[in-house]
Parts: sequence; C-alpha cells; structure tokens
Amino acid sequence: MEEIKFTKMHGISNDYIYINCMSGVPDNLSALSTEMSNRHTGVGGDGIILICPSNTSDFKMRIFNADGSEAEMCGNGSRCVGKYVYDKGLTDKTDITLETLAGTKRLHLNLKGSKVDTVRVDMGEPIIAPGLIPVKHEGTRMVDTEVKTSHGSVKITAVSMGNPHGVIFVDDLEHIDMPTIGPELAMNPIWPDRANIEFAKIINRNEISMRVWERGSGETMACGTGACATVVASVINGMTDREATVHLKGGDLRIEWDKADNHVYMTGAAETVFEGSYKRRISD
Repeated sequence: MEEIKFTKMHGISNDYIYINCMSGVPDNLSALSTEMSNRHTGVGGDGIILICPSNTSDFKMRIFNADGSEAEMCGNGSRCVGKYVYDKGLTDKTDITLETLAGTKRLHLNLKGSKVDTVRVDMGEPIIAPGLIPVKHEGTRMVDTEVKTSHGSVKITAVSMGNPHGVIFVDDLEHIDMPTIGPELAMNPIWPDRANIEFAKIINRNEISMRVWERGSGETMACGTGACATVVASVINGMTDREATVHLKGGDLRIEWDKADNHVYMTGAAETVFEGSYKRRISD
C-alpha cells in the first residue's frame, strides 16, 4: 500500500484535497484524483490540488478534477494554496507568486493572528477573443449569443480566466435543470476543450447570484474563475459596475475588474477542514 498524506481544504465550499508534492509527485494523478475525490469510497472533494516546487514562481499548483482531467486554473483552490503554504511554514511571505497552467498568479495573504484568513488573488487579464478562449464563433467577441439546447435557446457570453467559461444571465436560478443542461452546454461542440457554465442573476449594479456547472466536476458550491468570468461578462453586457459581490452556494466572493491594468482581482476566504492519509494500492 502507498500512503499519501493530504489536507482537506475549501474556498467557500469549493473543496479539494491538497497534497504537498515539494519532495515528489505520486504516480498516475488522473486515477488518484478519481479515487480520492469519490465522496463514498474516497476522501471526497471536487478534485485534488498538488503543491509543487516551481522554477519561475514561489510555488506551482496543479489541479485535477474529480473525473481525472487536469484543469488550468482554480480561483478558490489558489486561495487555499496560499493559506496552506503560509500556515504550514513553507513560506513566511504574505505576497507570493503561484505558477499555474493559466500563467503566474499573484496572491496577497490577509492574516488573522498567525494564520491566513482571506486571500486576494490577481487573476490576470480576462480573455474575450473567441480563438483564445477557445470557442467557435465568428467575430471579435461572443457576447449574448444564442445557442440552442434541448431546453430551448440560451444566450451565452464567452470569457476565459485561463479556463473557458460560458455565462448565461437568467431571472430564475432555482428552477434550472442543472444535471441536464449543465453537461449539455459544457460539452457543446462550440467549446473545443469543453467549458464551465455559469448561470447568473443580476441583483443590482454591485451584486450577482450565481450557480456553476464545472467541466469535470459537475455542479459545485463555488467557482472562483467562474465568479470572475461572470463579473467580466456582466460588465461587457452593461449590467453591473466593475466591482461586485458574487453570491454562490458556498459563500461570497468580491470581484474587481480593474480599469487601470485590466486585471481581475478576487478576494475570499480559505479554510482548512481536516488532515489525514489515504492508503492506495501500489498496483493502481
């Protein structure tokens, strides 16, 4: 048996299993994520996040979804990585850089006593060019564009925050058939790499409620990159100001799309749940 030590953490209920890989990485990560993420036979979570050394940043983050696919970026996960490395004594800095498949992210750690309470993440510039998101669409932007589904047509605004998102504005969040329409939209042929799908309800110029279907994980309690993409989409559509609170099932995130540098900033909590070890058959 192989024993893998882990820490269960969550950012507003977007829960992942964090593994310290500073001295080595387990084998067959896709299978490991599927095994450990199972909420009945494993630890349970939306996936696993590996904390690794980096040649370009203070640390490197790798994310594997519950279905074993590797993701480019996780906003809630990046905040938890910041808390992990500080609380565990891997750094004494409150401003750190984090290497991801979506580029280098900058984290500012806000302390409460000797522990990290909240984290502000510089998520970088949003991508709205269809070819770079990527999404199949003629034109320079895909904004409020009709897409047909088995439930009728919806209007999607496409944004990438290092991973692709399709944002749909609705009047009613409660009666969406997420298990049906979520995967249908996420796997629509317009998305070469699949996409995360956000359903958003505008409350006022500085407040949005949102549900999310994440590719590889299904409906989750929260999605940091999805909240960022939703604010960008709402600004593009003239629905909100550039700074807004996004209410998700797991809690709130404060998102700001700064006009000066065009970067999106996300602030939210990060929490440790428990620690343990997972015994895995070596033959796996």
